Amino acid sequence: MSKRITPFASRYCSTLDRLTIRRKRPGLLRRGVVLQHDNATPHSANLTQQWLQRYGWEILPHSAHSPDLAPSDFHLFGPLKRHLGGVAFETEDDLISELMNWFDNLDVDFFRVGINSLLSR
Repeated sequence: MSKRITPFASRYCSTLDRLTIRRKRPGLLRRGVVLQHDNATPHSANLTQQWLQRYGWEILPHSAHSPDLAPSDFHLFGPLKRHLGGVAFETEDDLISELMNWFDNLDVDFFRVGINSLLSR
């Protein structure tokens, strides 16, 4: 591995070390984490691959030239963030239950507006 790449991979691994999940739910650091990142040099560097293997994280494949988020996701995240803002969940199951209820109670127009706004972009 080139010495020029190492600082970027080191910084990326440092970022992974500081993930919120690690501070708030340390037991989850090794259990069932699936990470999606592209094939940028810091992500594919040996140092990063060793970090991921140490914690047993699974890498979700990311197609080349594929955006990280679908355009339709941008319509979803704001309202979801407002809905969940300031709420502390006792368990992961409580969070999943709340998310499922939120999605189940969304009006069809919510999705229609999101899809139709894609046309103007």
